Amino acid sequence: MRRFLRPGHDPVRERLKRDLFQFNKTVEHGFPHQPSALGYSPFLRLMAIGTRSGAIKLYGAPGVEFMGLHEENNTVMQIHFIPDQCQLVTLLDDNSLHLWSLKQHGGASELREEHRFTLKGPPGSPPSATQVTAVLPHSSREVLYLGTESGNIFVVELPSFRVLEDRTITPEAVLQWIPEDNCNRRSCELVEALREHPKNPDQILIGYSRALIVLWDLQNNKAIQHFLGSQQLENLYWQRDGSKFISCHYDGSYTQWPVASDNRQSEPLENTVPYGPFPCKAISKIYWQTTKNGLPYIIFQGGMPRASYGDRHSISVIHGSQQTAFDFTSRVIDFFIIFSSDPAAEFDDPSALVVLAEEELVVIDLKSAGWPAVHPPYLASLHCSAITCSHHVSNIPLKLWERIISAGSKQNIHYSSMPWPIDGGTNIAPDPPQRDLLLTGHEDGTVRFWDASGVCLHLLYKLSTVRVFLTDADPNDNMNTLGEDEWPPLRKVGTFDPYSDDPRLGIQKIYLCKYSGYLAVAGTAGQVLVMELNDEDAEHVVDHAEADLLQDQEGYRWKGHEKLKTRDGPVRFEAGFQPFVLVQCQPPAVVTSLALHSEWKLVAFGTSHGFGLFDHQQKRLVFVKCTLHPSDQLALEGPLSRVKSLKKSLRQSFRRIRRSRVSSRKRRGGGGNASEVQEANAKFDQDALQEMELAPVQRKIEARSAEDSFTGFVRTLYFADTFLRDSSRHCPSLWAGTNGGTVYAFCLRVPPAERRMDEPVRAEQAKEIQLMHRAPVVGILVLDGRSTPLPEPLEVAHDLSKSPDMQGSHQLLVVSEEQFKVFTLPKVSSKLKLKLTALEGCRVRKVTVANFGSCKTDDYSENDLAVLTNLGDIQIISLPFLKLQIRYPCIRKEDVSGIASCVFTKYGQGFYLISPSEFERFSLSTKWLVEPRCIVDMPEVMSNNHVHSKSGTENAARKSSAGDCGEDERKSGRLMEHALLNDEKVLKEIQSTLEGGR
Repeated sequence: MRRFLRPGHDPVRERLKRDLFQFNKTVEHGFPHQPSALGYSPFLRLMAIGTRSGAIKLYGAPGVEFMGLHEENNTVMQIHFIPDQCQLVTLLDDNSLHLWSLKQHGGASELREEHRFTLKGPPGSPPSATQVTAVLPHSSREVLYLGTESGNIFVVELPSFRVLEDRTITPEAVLQWIPEDNCNRRSCELVEALREHPKNPDQILIGYSRALIVLWDLQNNKAIQHFLGSQQLENLYWQRDGSKFISCHYDGSYTQWPVASDNRQSEPLENTVPYGPFPCKAISKIYWQTTKNGLPYIIFQGGMPRASYGDRHSISVIHGSQQTAFDFTSRVIDFFIIFSSDPAAEFDDPSALVVLAEEELVVIDLKSAGWPAVHPPYLASLHCSAITCSHHVSNIPLKLWERIISAGSKQNIHYSSMPWPIDGGTNIAPDPPQRDLLLTGHEDGTVRFWDASGVCLHLLYKLSTVRVFLTDADPNDNMNTLGEDEWPPLRKVGTFDPYSDDPRLGIQKIYLCKYSGYLAVAGTAGQVLVMELNDEDAEHVVDHAEADLLQDQEGYRWKGHEKLKTRDGPVRFEAGFQPFVLVQCQPPAVVTSLALHSEWKLVAFGTSHGFGLFDHQQKRLVFVKCTLHPSDQLALEGPLSRVKSLKKSLRQSFRRIRRSRVSSRKRRGGGGNASEVQEANAKFDQDALQEMELAPVQRKIEARSAEDSFTGFVRTLYFADTFLRDSSRHCPSLWAGTNGGTVYAFCLRVPPAERRMDEPVRAEQAKEIQLMHRAPVVGILVLDGRSTPLPEPLEVAHDLSKSPDMQGSHQLLVVSEEQFKVFTLPKVSSKLKLKLTALEGCRVRKVTVANFGSCKTDDYSENDLAVLTNLGDIQIISLPFLKLQIRYPCIRKEDVSGIASCVFTKYGQGFYLISPSEFERFSLSTKWLVEPRCIVDMPEVMSNNHVHSKSGTENAARKSSAGDCGEDERKSGRLMEHALLNDEKVLKEIQSTLEGGR
């Protein structure tokens, strides 16, 4: 009975577990899902992005990132930074305003929500009376001006969000300064824009939707000048000297207006329809930037001819005779211009255009000829083509890293060389301890190599497999070329392209050997490409081989897609990874598993029909094995046909129910008189109760039938040098696990290096293990004589791992969806097992071996299994004794795509998709932790006419010297007392004084 007793509490092990394991979600990589708002602070040089889910993210120099989340999870409509402060205000679609501050804590800056506020009207007033449409943070840093749908402009005090009712600008107050024959009450409905005068902070420009624009004097509460447009107003922009402003309109026009000092109606200087004369789309935002050479930059969103280009998402830049309409593949959310923020500067001198589109961030260099794009160091559009798989490689050797970067730099020659212009804050995180790569496979047949070493996920290199195949698109097509006389002058920018020329090109599996530089990628149509790294462009023939996994079995007919057609003759490849052999599986089903052994020069691949082994040095197929069960008809329909037999699935369900009833009847005895049966049942229940008190509760798991569909689906492949035939000789081997709970082991004979090209590699099936519960096999691992996982190929040769222990007996670990089982080798007798599904009620979805180091000492580390279940939990299980160490909730169980996309690293970190465009990074280790750690210091506030009072300027300077990015404490008394009592140094001094007096 001892084996049923639970192990006792071991305090030493518990302390060690605290030193080894810790769960943290550290950083989100990629592009925010469904962005909805954009803000920029020229003072802090920080950019803010808001999303429809209520998230707000701040970005500065590479590595400077902050994230906040509104509790309401409502859409962020607008973001406005408070001038010359480390504060910003967000407006949500529920009409609430939120004040956020960057404050220092523990040596780093943090983004915190300080206050929230909802503007409320008088009792009985309609919602439109207080529906905020425009927000103006005043340069005094003391108030916000809030324009509403009703035409009222409310003044709100900062940071308290107290409404200053006596300063409200009502439509009635505005109308009394405007002649009656020019407008009526409806002219002052819906405030579209509020803009502060660039030279006089006591004046603001109010733009109403019905084209009435008023220059308002805040000191005297009167209109200085009014302007009447002929078309619905969209936005306003002041010229730098304040002598003119620009209005843009619904009909695709923009107008220049002069500013005078007397109260009269002003006539426009110039009205322009840049893409007329035909009806055009609205210009929703405009900038007018002055330059030293006298020619302004006019930059605006929209304005395209409505009939021919109404579906385009564009931003136009006009500078003298040069004009370009940048064409984006997704909707433009907002944009801003980076220009000289020095108040003493005479000209704007714009340097960069920053555009937030729905699916990517694009930055255009306005200083360089041709206005090229700037390569972003973060906010990468991971989903420029949909991600289909991912693969992580830790600790990349420096030589391979440099060669990949070199290949990537040759692809980026069309990008601008200007430094990243959004460079606020300072990254104080330690340098990454090693170089890590995250490889993502995409639907369009590309593989992207990302630098995953630190906080910024940066694209290093893009590999395309399309050139090997004949597709409808010509890879030499250039989407950006413009004809000389083309009008409008459209130019495609950005990388987001959701459309795939052929879904069969999609990448399904990736395997990179970091020591040899060999790369294997496999796709949707059964294609397996083996590549090697070449530093120069090359033209060569790609060798072809076919692997017939059905082995000419009769009665099977493939109903899915055809294989991809390949190019004949030599193919030209760019520098980087270049394919030299293509293995085509027949039928051309999705490749479900892939393994590469670069030392033996072998690649193994599996589909729903079977698996095969290919010698990529001799370019010869070694063997194929069909795993198809007679009932696996669904495996022949293919993923793209989406055909499923409802009748068949119902029949299988009824069979399962019938089998469970029959088996339960057999357990109860099936016959005999009723009293005997009752006695037997009572005794069984009593024994079961006793056992339940001693052993953990186990759930009843129905055994799966061999008739279940997809039993031949190959889930995992694994190479190992181990004892397979007898305990005296070890040999290379290939292991394969299927969806039906079968494990196949093949003994391989690989000729020595000197005869490697002369003699063929031979394979012979040595073992076949059938798990009784028939659950899918998701992982296979061999442990050496020290119970350590076998090293990777070439790892020992590069002195990066100890040689495996070949003296002691080896063990085989088979991980199925339901349990972990250890077998001895070579006899394959069961030694140990952990029934995960029976004990926990969950199933294994992902499993990997991870190395966990102690945060207290560098001398101790251990290998454990990191396991992700279908409930989204991550469990760490010890090797070789299969003891559960700790469990962490990580992913919502409803997030099926997130669970399917999860990939673990070798050192206890992981990534999973939280949206089509974002990876969430997490860490299970106390030692390996990659998270943003940055600081935003308050820059020195320049003295200019924007600062209203001497006290405000002095306070800002005082805060600057203290490095405090908190809210502006202009008042003494209670606020000062609160600040002192929260200062640790002050509290310690008070305490020591009291103790000394006592």
